[in-house]
Amino acid sequence: MKTKTETKRQAILDVAAQAFQELGFERTSMSEICARVGGSKATLYNYFSSKDELFSEVIFLSTEAEFQAVHDAIDPTADDIADALRHFGETFLAFLYSPQIRAQRHLVVSQSGRTDLGRLVYERGVLRSQKLMADFLQRAMLQGKLRPADPQIATRHLYSLLESELLERFLFQVLGDVSAEQLKALTARAVDVFMAAYGVPPK
Repeated sequence: MKTKTETKRQAILDVAAQAFQELGFERTSMSEICARVGGSKATLYNYFSSKDELFSEVIFLSTEAEFQAVHDAIDPTADDIADALRHFGETFLAFLYSPQIRAQRHLVVSQSGRTDLGRLVYERGVLRSQKLMADFLQRAMLQGKLRPADPQIATRHLYSLLESELLERFLFQVLGDVSAEQLKALTARAVDVFMAAYGVPPK
């Protein structure tokens, strides 16, 4: 029955989340999760085909509400595109550079190329976010609020600009805490550059 299936799936996710928290990603095995959940490995693999898939699901369930809140900050009715992008950028960066997401991103990067975790997070997180922003930018272009361009490329430019002052230090793990004031200032600089490239020239 569907209710039992969903109940079992959630039980697996709850146990897996606890195991990952206690043991870390690398030391947690599907055998360990199976032993904690009870039942057979075949049942576990019927729900999740790999540890990577299971871990990525745990990640997304733990951050879904915040992800939604961040992307709800994209106001499709905004007349002032620069202001809308600044508001989104500050919210987006506060999410990306929160302690929890920073730790998850470091782990995913460290596993990329060795496991499927990087691909799963990229497809379910990065591309999903970029699609939402590209839709917003495309509407703005059609409404004449931004110059016509490829909205997907414009989105990549925007995201790259937003992280440009932080990303290298983040990747090499030499980035300290980033205050709300710093995020606001660097977001403003990033949006200024973006609007210089994609804004509508004055007539």
